[in-house]
Amino acid sequence: MAEKYRGSRTLGELVDRAIDPLAARQGFGEAALILRWEAVVGARLAAICEPIKLQWPPRAKNRAAEKKDEPATLILRVEPGFSLDIQHMAGSILDRVNTHLGWRCVARLTMRQERLTARRKAPHRAPLVDAATRARAAAVTDGVADEALRAALTRLGEQALRAR
Repeated sequence: MAEKYRGSRTLGELVDRAIDPLAARQGFGEAALILRWEAVVGARLAAICEPIKLQWPPRAKNRAAEKKDEPATLILRVEPGFSLDIQHMAGSILDRVNTHLGWRCVARLTMRQERLTARRKAPHRAPLVDAATRARAAAVTDGVADEALRAALTRLGEQALRAR
């Protein structure tokens, strides 16, 4: 039966819903840890590592005999050359992940040294400079004979004047 229409939804809600079953196969209860990895660990760490899998220990046949559930192991993909940094930050990473998940369910960290999956970065665009600033910078560099040098100095002047 078709789901009842509840108004418009954000793309994030739809993506979460579509990715959750895929994330569950990798041991993640929800896709939020993967999708919000940068917010969980910070931009610096997210640039050099990403979660691959949350590996839970095998369940005992007799759950009543178990005193408590064993914690999971977080498997991270780490850029080559940064594993020592990640190993040093392991305690902090585990604290942040457990805080995000809401309970102490991850106790160990395992690393795989591999290249991170390619992420598209937004192109860097220089902020627009208004005509008055451009004219002031051009007036200062009018006396420069070399055209390439004048153009470079004008661009530098535009940015310096814009920063004020």
